Amino acid sequence: MRLLNVIRSVDPVRGGPAEGLRQSVVATRALGHCEEVLTLDAPGDAWLRDFPAPLHALGPVASTYGRSAALLPWLRAHRERYDAVIVHGLWQYPGLAVRRALHGGSVPYFVYPHGMLDPWFRQRYPIKHAKKLLYWAAAERAVLRDAAALLCTTDEEARLAPATFPGYRATTAVVGYGVALGEAAARADAALFHAVWPDTRGKRIVLFLGRLHPKKGGDLLVEAFAQAARGVPELHLVMAGPDGEGVRAQWQALAARLGVAERITWTGMLAGEAKWSAFKAAEVFALPSHQENFGMAVAEALAMGLPVLISDKVNIWREIVAAGAGHAGPDTLAGTVDGLARWLAHDEPARRRMRERASACFRSHFHITSAAQRLIDVVAAHVRNPQGSGLPAAAIHGHATFGD
Repeated sequence: MRLLNVIRSVDPVRGGPAEGLRQSVVATRALGHCEEVLTLDAPGDAWLRDFPAPLHALGPVASTYGRSAALLPWLRAHRERYDAVIVHGLWQYPGLAVRRALHGGSVPYFVYPHGMLDPWFRQRYPIKHAKKLLYWAAAERAVLRDAAALLCTTDEEARLAPATFPGYRATTAVVGYGVALGEAAARADAALFHAVWPDTRGKRIVLFLGRLHPKKGGDLLVEAFAQAARGVPELHLVMAGPDGEGVRAQWQALAARLGVAERITWTGMLAGEAKWSAFKAAEVFALPSHQENFGMAVAEALAMGLPVLISDKVNIWREIVAAGAGHAGPDTLAGTVDGLARWLAHDEPARRRMRERASACFRSHFHITSAAQRLIDVVAAHVRNPQGSGLPAAAIHGHATFGD
């Protein structure tokens, strides 16, 4: 099949959807399918250069909404080249443009909400939710209603999605998500990480890796670490990720007040071999997030045999706990403290067993190849039967590339 993915940006700083698309396109192409990506990035943006699939870059655009005069004409001119179109994300013009270009035609479209229907956002940002209600009524409700399927990455996402907005109607397919271990992961070496960040050498590293964003619970982790660190002098926290919300200074100030500033390393964003080397250097991964539709970094940690300490707001927590690959608890200070305490109570044989279970959990649930096949199965079922009956219950997420 020939598939087109439409996404606002493939800039890795934007987090999981861009990285998931990057990994998914490699796997689906390996299965013999052709994936292309339409993005509103500017053609000269640096992050397009090594993208592993054909890219059509129509930007730049001035707003985060992504309105582009070129997008709808391009879709109408090229739609017959594709068997299906996949939209990544909600609340932006690309989804509306895809519906306008394809509705009533022979080419179906699918939508990945990427957790954007989670009720947490309504509770956390009530003013933004009020604005979204208006856009929901004007455009987004129809985008989802007319899609061949809403592609959810977890059962939990599918369960939560209908409760957030009135008049919700969508055909849902739970397709999963996945991670690939490429050459950069194979070259990863803890020594490389320690060479760049020498204050971590000889330490028991708790690793946080992701955007520094209020929803990620980094403040909970800093405070929980301060409590746990009192009795474990070799414990060290690494906070890795881009600061897109201006919270790094706040979290650093919190660490200073708690007296653990010298025991925390802030690396900024890590990519490629540097990112995978951070996983190799760590003893355990921690993400006490308040909302996580999937948690790409969690799956990456498991792929590297790293046990995880997560909140029960990370939607893959049930699979992880059932596999014995980590601990999960409430997205509170008490829950985060408990997770760290439970990990520190393990002796080395128990930690080794959990590392083995982490690898097994990744292979069973989050490997990119099986996830890519589920996506292809869902899309192919609809392409064969446009009425949508008989859709399989599983699949995965987006796709991509550069050049035509």
